[in-house]
Amino acid sequence: MFTKPLLAAMLSSSLILTNSAIGFAAPETQQAPVSNAKQTPEQLQQLVAPVALYPDELVAEVLAAATYPAQVVVADRWLQDRKNIQGKQLADEVNKQPWDSSVKALTEFPSVLANMDRNLSWTSSLGDAYVSQQQDVMNAVQAMRQRAKQSGNLNSNSQQKVASQGNSIIIEPAASEVVYVPTYDPWVVYGAPVAAWPGWYSYPGLYVETPGISFGIGFGIGFFGGFGWGWHHWGCDWGHRSVLIDHRTYVSHNTFINRNRIYNRNALSHAHAGFNHGSHGFVTHARFSGMRAGPVHSFNHAGAAHGFHGGGGRR
Repeated sequence: MFTKPLLAAMLSSSLILTNSAIGFAAPETQQAPVSNAKQTPEQLQQLVAPVALYPDELVAEVLAAATYPAQVVVADRWLQDRKNIQGKQLADEVNKQPWDSSVKALTEFPSVLANMDRNLSWTSSLGDAYVSQQQDVMNAVQAMRQRAKQSGNLNSNSQQKVASQGNSIIIEPAASEVVYVPTYDPWVVYGAPVAAWPGWYSYPGLYVETPGISFGIGFGIGFFGGFGWGWHHWGCDWGHRSVLIDHRTYVSHNTFINRNRIYNRNALSHAHAGFNHGSHGFVTHARFSGMRAGPVHSFNHAGAAHGFHGGGGRR
């Protein structure tokens, strides 16, 4: 028979062991807090600087497509493998792909799509910012346009029409069927220098090291305009500070949003293996590598899994 002092000691030891076990187990159930800090106007202006002087429709396509960084990578690689296909054949093949309408639309501008692929950290951050700070991002675009105009670098010419609408600056192609993508150094074209995005890669032929803006060969809308994702279906609603598709606010259905994360291009280039066709686009369960936003050349290969859905929506 146990004596009372001995029984008390045994019970006391059991409580100590139990509490210790709970104490060791607790950290496994804790999760690191997710930062919801918004980017400042200055940070957003730096983020939109590379595309703020594009025509409104192209700005809309870029902002929408940036919310689908995995699809951007896949589409760029897909396009690179089909350089021998052009015109109607290319447009028809693009139309068959399970990508978001915005990503399909950018295949008409391969240099823009390729730049988004090369600067994936920037693309991912741009998409995240648009989803979480839509009006702030659109305000940043207008702020940069105002700066470029004040510096004398944003004017109407034979390639583009620049006009004012209230407090907003509108940029449109000068011809309805030909689109010129402006070529400029996003860090000097706005007058006072803008700090370059960390790890920024200047895509050949798309950016020039001069203070002004130049234009290369125009892109004919042609066969691409005949599809529901084509050029004339996109636009910017500057009054409500939103991207439009078919005159309705564009809504991204991608669930990738993971603030301040970027993805490994090489891992994402294989994402097409997980495509599943459906009425709402596609779903992939491929594993992506991610890390905190930073230089593109510093990818982490830990392999965090993320799922995402395609298909731009309207409301």
